[in-house]
Amino acid sequence: MPRGKSWWPDLALTALAWPGAFWLRFNFDLYPPYDALMLKTGPLAVLCMALALALMRVQRQSWRYVGLADLRRLAAAVALGTLLTTALVLGLRLEGFPRSVFLISGVLTLVFLAGARAAWRTLSERAHAQGLPRAGQKRLLVLGAMQEADQALRTLKGMTGWCAAGVVSPSVADTGRTLQGLPVWGGVEALAEVAARQVIDTVLLASPPGAPLRREALMRWSGSALNLLTLPAPDEWLQGGGAMPRQVRLEDLLGRAPVQLDAQGLSALFAGQTVLVTGAGGSIGSELCRQVARFGVQRLVCVDQSEYATYQLERQLRKLHPALTCSFYTASVREPQRLEAIARAHAPGVVLHAAAYKHVPLMEEANAIEALRTNVLGTLNAARVAGQAGAARFVLISTDKAVNPTNVMGASKRMAEQVVQSLAQQYPDTRFVAVRFGNVLGSSGSVAPLFAEQVARGGPVTVTHPDIVRYFMTIPEAAQLVLQAGLMGQSGQVFVLDMGEPVKIVELAQMMIRLSGKSEADVPIVFTGLRPGEKLYEELLADNETTDATPHPKLRVARTPAVCAQLAPMAQAWIERAGAAPEAAQVRAWLQQNVPEYRPDQAQMPARASQSPITSSRINGLSSASN
Repeated sequence: MPRGKSWWPDLALTALAWPGAFWLRFNFDLYPPYDALMLKTGPLAVLCMALALALMRVQRQSWRYVGLADLRRLAAAVALGTLLTTALVLGLRLEGFPRSVFLISGVLTLVFLAGARAAWRTLSERAHAQGLPRAGQKRLLVLGAMQEADQALRTLKGMTGWCAAGVVSPSVADTGRTLQGLPVWGGVEALAEVAARQVIDTVLLASPPGAPLRREALMRWSGSALNLLTLPAPDEWLQGGGAMPRQVRLEDLLGRAPVQLDAQGLSALFAGQTVLVTGAGGSIGSELCRQVARFGVQRLVCVDQSEYATYQLERQLRKLHPALTCSFYTASVREPQRLEAIARAHAPGVVLHAAAYKHVPLMEEANAIEALRTNVLGTLNAARVAGQAGAARFVLISTDKAVNPTNVMGASKRMAEQVVQSLAQQYPDTRFVAVRFGNVLGSSGSVAPLFAEQVARGGPVTVTHPDIVRYFMTIPEAAQLVLQAGLMGQSGQVFVLDMGEPVKIVELAQMMIRLSGKSEADVPIVFTGLRPGEKLYEELLADNETTDATPHPKLRVARTPAVCAQLAPMAQAWIERAGAAPEAAQVRAWLQQNVPEYRPDQAQMPARASQSPITSSRINGLSSASN
């Protein structure tokens, strides 16, 4: 049967519908002169219907995968064909022609065409609907609400390695129903019982990333005999990650709905442009490079001080985008002459500045001046080069730690924002924008890779405080919102990303332990106390700021205090005079003078370290372990 672009079955069924309409009209007793009218007008009816089906591209439909959207298109085509037939036949002014035939013929045509498609799909899915695996297929259960499970089942039909045997729904009301011919069993708590009864050890989580049901399933059943899988995100399919179910990852539990990008606007911004990315070898910088490459840039200029990171990025981009013109530089943003030479060679139209020092404890004492040299002077150098090169946009990657900072790193990033706002007044032809967001899952130096390493060696997993919380987002989401803010932003604006709900770090640790297939009894969690400059929670806006909404639901604009136009040269002069090894107290004092929100004395005092392991029953608000 047809997989698309086949005319003959539809034409044959259409040709049957026309005499069928006459027979129904005259109670299956067709007599003269109506038999002659049927034969005379039959070819016209088939021709009109064929024209309508062609105009609606119905012949492109695959019968095996036909859905409601295809049937709606089919109905529209049949309605159009019926109208064309009516107009043409009535135009012939045939005496005694029964007009009710037009309506009956349209209904019959729709029934024949839709019925044929439905019958073919039913036959092709018969084995799947009965939960019977074909050769090489493995059975699994689908866990999710009815709508989520329905979509997952449709996706599974295009995968050769798996066969769904049933659905487990969190709603008790769904128990006993069927979905696409498969039985629906109830309750997450019944998952193990259902799996044992069906002799199945694999469960596909159909709920979206970040859904509570995913976390509940992980907390209840990871570490047991059940293998928890999820479907890959669309980005993974596009990047060649495969369309087969895969193991659940941390971002699947903490992630959110995909970011809706203005693809047309971003294409207009980046297409044909030269884009320069600093810190390109880092987690955020490399993802920015991958995202930008999708929008048809003319050249991508990647700058990073790490030779190895630059080499790794070059390999990735050559593989993912072999036709993309790229230039790779091992250079530091602290070297203005080097940046100027790169900008003169390529004249970037967009500069994305991701290079920064971001580790709070390391920057607090012995390396305080280094935070200023990279985060402040490095930003000044990159922004000034963008302005001098005539770039249309400059985007600074900032952080939530820049809001009411209590540490040198956060204060240096707030100073970097002020430097960008200062230069916006000096270079009016370049839009200077800063974007704040919180912790990024999997980024270098973040807590998730540290926890993964600790779990791998059997623990303990170290958490500074039982009440410490942070905002999290995935690397692709952060990079996409940076690009969106760069597109929307007016010069001097600071954007704040919607980070969703904060996550307890201890809960994050527990989830990572469970993802490894273990429990807190196997890998204990210990509290070590807050580190210097560390806060129990991060903020996205300072006390004296408010925000304005933007057309994008996940982006808001912070209304920040006015910045002196001379701030940038003043900051540069002081940092250069400070020399190579000023006292950390001297650096903090200068930051307090120039960053009014900086309050090092309000940092949380380190709590007394607790070396006693905890279990899930001692964590407030977390699900208990059930293995």
